[in-house]
Amino acid sequence: MSFPAMRRTRHAGLQGHRRSLRRHHPDFDKMATQGWQALEAEGKLPSNGWRKERQWALDMGLPGADTLTDRDIPTFARGELPHFAGINTFMKAPYVENVRDVGKYDAAVIGIPFDSGTTYRPGTRFGPQGIRRISALYTPYNYELGVDLREQMTLCDAGDVFTIPANLEKSFDQISRGVAHVFSSGALPIMLGGDHSIGFPCVRGIAQCTDKKIGIIHFDRHIDIQEKDLDERMHTTPWYWATNLPNVSPTNLVQLGIGGWQVPREGVEVARKRNTNVLTIADIEKIGLEKTAEIALELAWKDADAVYISFDVDSIDCGFVPGTGWPEPGGFLPREALKLLGLVAAEGLCGLEVVEVSPPYDTSDITALIGVRVVVEALGSMVAHGKLGSHKHIINKPVSY
Repeated sequence: MSFPAMRRTRHAGLQGHRRSLRRHHPDFDKMATQGWQALEAEGKLPSNGWRKERQWALDMGLPGADTLTDRDIPTFARGELPHFAGINTFMKAPYVENVRDVGKYDAAVIGIPFDSGTTYRPGTRFGPQGIRRISALYTPYNYELGVDLREQMTLCDAGDVFTIPANLEKSFDQISRGVAHVFSSGALPIMLGGDHSIGFPCVRGIAQCTDKKIGIIHFDRHIDIQEKDLDERMHTTPWYWATNLPNVSPTNLVQLGIGGWQVPREGVEVARKRNTNVLTIADIEKIGLEKTAEIALELAWKDADAVYISFDVDSIDCGFVPGTGWPEPGGFLPREALKLLGLVAAEGLCGLEVVEVSPPYDTSDITALIGVRVVVEALGSMVAHGKLGSHKHIINKPVSY
């Protein structure tokens, strides 16, 4: 094998063709890379919440053994650390035993362990457990956003709604009642499903607390807007019933990622008649994520006062989310879905649901991990843009139980 002719210089010995491949170390100050900006942003974040949590852990869990040099470590695990221990609330947020106290927090996680609306593979009743379990892996700090949820907001876990197995309508009433209570308190409701049938009672719970108009941004591979399935209001029907509500217009329903071989024609017919808005994966690839977010926000917010996000994990290609009831190839890449979610959440939300996480079909908790990431991505975006709590102005018909 021959090499290009080499030449000797007084500066660097043998030089030749390979000299042209050398690159100087980049000037990060001039490049203003996101990585460098994130390093700078972290230094500006407060740490009061972290110090408060560590002191609370010592007060609640007893000081650690005398042999430990780190005197912030308690005897009994309390709070975020260690990630492998403790009771799994969502990201180890405080558990609110008395749900009348949820109004003391900016946002409240609500588990909805319900899969009686499933038409194929059950198991999403274990979704809240699975999401909470793997959420212990996360910290409240996001490097790229420069956001620390522990320092910049308050979050609690309100536990699970008591659903009634095999009874759709009674469970729907329980779900609406629970969501309405949290929303009326002023806390942002974050629902962990559960199959997608919960979309209707969740939106109904919010809609009954206001006379303002609500738009919906729906991430999914399936259109989920037919009237009935198997003669019931199943997980394929939530948006038919939600857009029947007087203050939830179908023209403010924006559906992102719909397509493939699992979209019932009955639902397509309803979407066409109701003039809803559908963007396929091909549409989104063609116009780009930023333009897609711009369109989604314009349509969902048109004449609306608040927007609700429903995120079905099967909107993501099934190679990344095996633990779901109706896996479908060809969906979003995770980074695409999360980027788009952050862009649309930046304008503020009145509620967020994550549905169709089915741990019995999951592999290494990766689907549940996506569910966690959806929640923190939306919260982080709202915090970064100063929109967390923007839903409170529409609460003009709060419920009281």
